[in-house]
This record gives sequence, structure tokens and C-alpha cells, in this order.
Amino acid sequence: MNPNVTHLECSLEGTRYEKDRVYRLSEAGRPLLVRYDLDRVRGSADRDEMAARDGGFWKWRELLPPADVEAAPRLGEVDTPLIELDRSPGVTVKDEGRLPTGSFKARGLAMAVAMAREFGIDRLCMPSNGNAGAALASYATRAGLKSLVYCPADTPRINIDETRFCGAEVVEIDGYIDDCGKKLAERASAEGWFDVSTLKEPYRLEGKKTMGLELAAQWNWSLPDAIFYPTGGGTGLIGMWKAFAEMKALGWIDGPLPKMFAVQAEGCAPMVRAFDAGERFADRWEDASTCAAGIRVPQAVGDFLILDAVRESGGAALAVSEAEIRSGWRALARDEGVLVCPEGAATFAAWKYATESGLIERGADSLLFNCATGLKYPLSDETA
Repeated sequence: MNPNVTHLECSLEGTRYEKDRVYRLSEAGRPLLVRYDLDRVRGSADRDEMAARDGGFWKWRELLPPADVEAAPRLGEVDTPLIELDRSPGVTVKDEGRLPTGSFKARGLAMAVAMAREFGIDRLCMPSNGNAGAALASYATRAGLKSLVYCPADTPRINIDETRFCGAEVVEIDGYIDDCGKKLAERASAEGWFDVSTLKEPYRLEGKKTMGLELAAQWNWSLPDAIFYPTGGGTGLIGMWKAFAEMKALGWIDGPLPKMFAVQAEGCAPMVRAFDAGERFADRWEDASTCAAGIRVPQAVGDFLILDAVRESGGAALAVSEAEIRSGWRALARDEGVLVCPEGAATFAAWKYATESGLIERGADSLLFNCATGLKYPLSDETA
């Protein structure tokens, strides 16, 4: 493991865990966070030199867990572009669909696979609503590891086909992603698969953290006023908030941090319900339904981390309707020439609401995360 890593820490209780051991959740059943010797990083790495390196998210190696990122599985990682919208002043889209496997899931799964191989683990599994499974399949295959993915039967067919085609064994079940997780856990225990589900091992979060590092560098070591993030399991939102804290401690950024907006669909909005009720933990959402499959997550193990980040930042958890998602999807494509996925369209709808309701000022610098290429989704006048 990277010598800059000092230990792991329970995200709820703060209990310290030794590094260089295989973990999933803490003893409290909560996500583990990787902690670094930031004084050592500050003395050995220059932020501008790091940002100027090639290699996409691997360039941030001093703040990543692998002992040797050069040995990590590579699929042509790049910095994802920022696209300023012409008809919505102050709004920029960060298009994560340019990453390998066409989604931001590449960041987390590449890191999880790299660390699994470093620990000698060769059988990886997870439940997935689509893009995560494809990323696991591709990076596991690249690293010479086996992969197993359980998907809800109504997962977009192209995601299922991509996952299977890239080498994973795919099992489709009737139910939601957490139902898949329960069935998968039984098989994993019986057959010796290592589960890399969202936030149920420590290293996917470190991959998603690179969105925050990369964004700060692209924004000239400043940050936007507001970030709108499509939130299911919420790894990316939590990871960015962690990255911002680390950069603050390193002295890389200064000034106020962005308002963080967790964006969900009205048909599956456990974070919004908990946020509005002033709760720190979110109950399971029953009968979840939305065309944005990536945010159809009825219950998230990192719920309190999402809600903590939203509240600490002065942001909010927002739900948008199916009609608003489809309208935003169409508007971005036909007015701006920017083809996003439905989850990305949800952030555009949430930004419109936040502006109109006064949650952010008109013209405020706002960043929308498009989490996957729109080419993975059926496109027609009826669906978009």
C-alpha cells in the first residue's frame, strides 16, 4: 500500500484500523475511510506538477492507496472535460461519459480492482444497476481477475450485455439493487467471492475522490459555487467532499467550499425524505421507480455521509420528476448539443429548481455531473 496511507477509519465511530489488511465494512457496519499523512504529501508532492501529469485519475498517486499505480490496470484514462452551457449562464457540465466503459464508475472500480490484485484477491463480485457492473467486468478482465455481477432484470439491456461481453458472469433477478446485494452475499459467502459493492470496501471511494481533485485543478485551484450530483449510493459526492477536505488541509485550495446538492428522482428519494425530515440516516424507499436507473437505489450504506456533506456545505437533497428528467435530457441535447444520460439530465432539472427557488443565486457558478455517455440509453422522442 502507498506509504502515505497511515490507517483506515470507521466513518461513523472514528475507530482506527491498521492498513495493509483486507477489510470491507468497519465493525460498526459502516464504510471505512482511508487516511493519509498529509504533512508527508505536502512535503513530497507539488499540486501543479501532479495536475500536469498524464494518466487521468492515476496522476494523483500520492493521494491514492495503491503501492504502485504504474502496475494498476489501465484502459486509457483521461481527465473528463468541462462543457460550459451557452443558454444557461454559469452552468458547466463535467462529462464523465468520456472515461473507459463510458461512465464515472471507472474511477472507483479501477481503484477497487487495483487494490484487490495488490491483496491477492482474484474473484470480485457486486450488484449493479448497469454502469458499475460494466466497469468491474472491464477492469477485472484487464487485471486477470474473475468478476460476478447481479443485476435487476430491468437494468438497461445494453449495460447487461456490456458487462457480460467484457467477461463477467451476470445473474439477472427480479427486484432492486439491494435485493441483488442480499442474494449475491449468500453466494459470495459460499463460493469465496469478494464483494466490492458501493462503500462496502474502502477503495472505490478513493477512486471517486479523484473527481474532486481533478475538478479543482481544472477550476484553477478554486471551486464552483454549487455542485449537482446524481445520487444513488452517493460514493462520488462523499468522495468529492473528502477530496475537498484533504486539499484544504494541504493548502491547495482556499475559500468557501461548494454547496453540494444530492439529486434524486421523485420515485426513489430516500435522501431527500431524510434531509427534509432532519434525519441523519435514511429509511429504505419502497417501490422505487425511475427511468434514471443509476439513481434507483432504495437504501444506501453511506446515507449519513451523504447527508452530512450536504448539510455541512449548505446544500440540499432535491428530487425531480420523471417529466423534468426527460425534459432536461431533451433540452441539453437539442439546445446545447450535449447528450447526457438520464441521471445527468436529473442534475439539470435540479439546477433549474435550485435557481428558481433561490437555493442558489442566478448566474452562480454551478457544476452538473453527467455520470455516463448518453449513447448507452434508448433515444427517441418518446424516451427523451
